[in-house]
Parts: sequence; structure tokens; C-alpha cells
Amino acid sequence: MNKKQALLQPYNKNGLALKNRVVMAPMTRGRALNDDNRPTGELHAPYYAERASAGLIITEGSQVSEDAVGYINTPGIYTEEHVNGWKKVTKAVHDKGGTIYIQLWHVGSMSHPDFHGGKLPLAPSAINPNEKSFTPEGFKDTVTPKAMTIEDIKTTVEDFRKAAANAVKAGFDGVEIHSSNGYLFHQFFNRTTNQRTDEYGGSIENRARFFFEVLDAVKQEIPENKIGARFNPSLHGSFGSTMDEETIPTFDYIIKKLNDYDLAYIHLSEPFSDVSDLPYAVSEIAKHYRPLYNGTLMINNGFDQEKGNAVIERGDADLVAYGKPYISNPDLVERFEGNHPLADWDQDTFYTGGVKGYLDYNTIEEAQEA
Repeated sequence: MNKKQALLQPYNKNGLALKNRVVMAPMTRGRALNDDNRPTGELHAPYYAERASAGLIITEGSQVSEDAVGYINTPGIYTEEHVNGWKKVTKAVHDKGGTIYIQLWHVGSMSHPDFHGGKLPLAPSAINPNEKSFTPEGFKDTVTPKAMTIEDIKTTVEDFRKAAANAVKAGFDGVEIHSSNGYLFHQFFNRTTNQRTDEYGGSIENRARFFFEVLDAVKQEIPENKIGARFNPSLHGSFGSTMDEETIPTFDYIIKKLNDYDLAYIHLSEPFSDVSDLPYAVSEIAKHYRPLYNGTLMINNGFDQEKGNAVIERGDADLVAYGKPYISNPDLVERFEGNHPLADWDQDTFYTGGVKGYLDYNTIEEAQEA
């Protein structure tokens, strides 16, 4: 591959001014190992700064409230301590010339009472996702959550607005709403997990209502063209999510309606599992949604350098987000530029806390000097 790779070209549109089209995907890493669940200058700041050559960094999911928590040692964005911690991260990234968005997160039913003082997690309906929650005492079975009241929904909308305001205070260049992967928004979208009979359930429009209320609240604090949204339309058989004949039409409706907004981007995932045998699933997400969406389209899941270049060259996506390759290759962009091999990641250290498997991966230059 030559230096004119599609991935390495600048991108300027919809409020984005990126030096390349390689995006660091949001990844839970479990390093907020303190009583405040705040990011730190010792761990998080150097971790993200090392990856500042990415066109865009999207942080790990950061809970918007105590009710939103569902995994151990994940950072929040709802207290002054969180804001101050994230300021160290954004400064470190900006000092290296990087651009960084924070992912705003609420896990909904994918949580456990251990995170909430014994209270049930919140969800659209009282339906157990029958998954595992990673608690301070290890993995535990999820429980039947509490169906959110209208007041709970209003409070959560406000939580996202406040989180966006805190993101601005912390110096982030933008925010991404995590409306994907079986978490709270996805639970509202899906008929399996949303069996409400009020204005937030039933029809496709009703099941999408909560997301658009949050989006409208977030844009009160940050311009639309600094907001991204993540979706996983063909998620099936994991995170408590099951597809049916209304799943893709629901995402089609949402993504078409987002043409009425001036978002920074939409961030889509290719299927996490083989859905080719499901008659109502879409196997090629970027190809399906490119004609439906007029703005910037980011795609992720399973892309390498060659596939990333190809999806941009075909015009099916504008940006490509890389997850696991960024764990073990802080200089992923430079490796793509020089067509260097990628270092392997150690999955055993993904969520373990501390430096190991977090700050101890070498750049290609360091590896050659060793």
C-alpha cells in the first residue's frame, strides 16, 4: 500500500476537521480504579495521549449518572471529580495535536443491584436480559430490572444533558451518545426489551422517542455538529438483544430522521455475529446505510488496514473505527503509514486495572530499538 491510502487522507465535514480517517473506537478498559470512578493523569491521560495520532479518539463509555453504571472501574462524567480527571486527559491529547470525543453511556438492564446499593437497575421494561454483569465481586447473573417511570425517563434525559455540559467543561471536542450494543437506548429500540404501552413503547416512532429526547437535550449544551451517535442495527443473540422483523425498520427510521440533524457523524457496527440466516437482518451495515444517511458515516468491527481502505474507497463509509488493534498499537496510524505489522493484544489484561496491558505496549519505533 502506498502513502495515498484512503485511511490516511484528511477529512473535513460536518464540524469535523480530522488529519486522517482512522478512529480509535470506544473501549471499556476498567482503569478508573478509585473511589470516585474518575480518570487519572497517571493512567488515562498517557493512554489516550499515546494514541493522539488518530484522526479522532472516542473514549471508553462514561456513565452519565450513578444509575447508569454497569461495569467495575469505569469512569463517569457526572461529578466535579470526573470533570477534573477528564481535563487531564483532554489536555494531554490536545498537547499532542489530537481530537477527542467522550462517549456518554447508560447500560440500563445490563447492570446489577450491587452497583446501586441494592436497588434494581433501570430499563424500559421489567425484562431480564439474562446476561452477566461484571461486578466488584466478579461476574453475576443479571436480574429483572425496574421498568422506568416517566419521571425516571425525564431524569435520565436530564442526566445526559448535564453529562454533555460536563464534557464541555472537561475540554472534549465533542460527545458520542452510546445508543448501541444492547444498552439503554438499544433496549428502548428493541421490541424484545421494550414492551411498554405508553408513548415510549409500541410503534417504531415511540420506541425511538427517548433517543431523540436525549439528543435534543444534549444539543442544548453542545452544537449538533459536535455530537455523534453509535448504533448496532444487526446485533442479535448477545447483550440481551434479539432481532425481529421490526429491528431494521426501526434503525432505518432513526437514521433517516437523523438527516434532519447536523451531527458530526453516525457510528455503525457491522454484525457481531453471523446473521446471514436471519431473513430480517442486514449482513452489510455500511453498504445498507450509506444510501440512507447524508452525513458522515463511521463504521467499525473487524476491520484491518486493507478492509478499512477498501470500505472508504467504495464510498460505503467516511471513517473507520478500530478497537482491539488500538489496544496493542498506540501508533496504529504510523504503522499503517509504514505498512508495519501490528502487535498482538493480550485479552487477559483488557479489564484488569493498572499499567499492564494498558501503558506497556510499544510503538513500532520502540519495538525496533528494543
